[in-house]
Amino acid sequence: MTTNFKLLFLDIDGTTLRPDDTIENSTKEAVAAVQEKGVGVFLATGRPLHEISDIAKELNIDSFIGYNGAFALHNRKEIINATMNEQAVQFFMKTAKELGHEIVMYTDEKNVFTTLETEKIKQFIKTFHLRKNELYNPEVTSHILGMTLMNIKETELKQYENEYNIHLSQVNVEGMHDCYDVIRDNVNKGSAIQAVLKHLNVEKQSSIAFGDGMNDKEMLTNVGESFAMGNAHPDLFAYAKHKTTSVTDSGIYNGLKLLGLLS
Repeated sequence: MTTNFKLLFLDIDGTTLRPDDTIENSTKEAVAAVQEKGVGVFLATGRPLHEISDIAKELNIDSFIGYNGAFALHNRKEIINATMNEQAVQFFMKTAKELGHEIVMYTDEKNVFTTLETEKIKQFIKTFHLRKNELYNPEVTSHILGMTLMNIKETELKQYENEYNIHLSQVNVEGMHDCYDVIRDNVNKGSAIQAVLKHLNVEKQSSIAFGDGMNDKEMLTNVGESFAMGNAHPDLFAYAKHKTTSVTDSGIYNGLKLLGLLS
């Protein structure tokens, strides 16, 4: 198999980061090895970028797609900054309030919550190690890059059907399956990868991606070689070219080895 790859996109939770919030040594070795070969590595996540500096530092990565594709940096230089439609933000806030759901919204600087008091919010903050947390203020509405809804039953999902071309994607993290990322049809990890490839003049077949959640499906269909982790959401496998081992069993290392990038 060809080894003429130039870009590697890695989801964080369940792909790069294990359930215990650590990164396997094999993953660190794999990332370092492909970087030595000149492959540019991006972390591509639903997380806010202001909360992943520790992970980036551990892997020596300076390029990112965050907020499920709404914001992207290459070597710390901005490529994409796509805030959400204000009316869409207000629709989700109104619907969540009516149904008794909580929301966290992300700007490029902070995490804004509809409340900070419920157990679910506290669990969410602890799980994702969120530090820059504030209560919602109407002034931030025009700065929202992404959001996550919490405490949703499957039967309630239809209440969020909307005219803004936005869908919900279940969070594939233990204890967080009643949480859903708000994903725009035209702003997601896949559209961000298209923009990055164009910006860096890299052909699709020279790119690789690894993911585990349904917010990764657009990413996996917009690269040359795509891997669903062994622990991935069952519906994700249909969107990936390959299935690798799990995040706790050298999934990234084994996938890159399959492509001939590792000996």
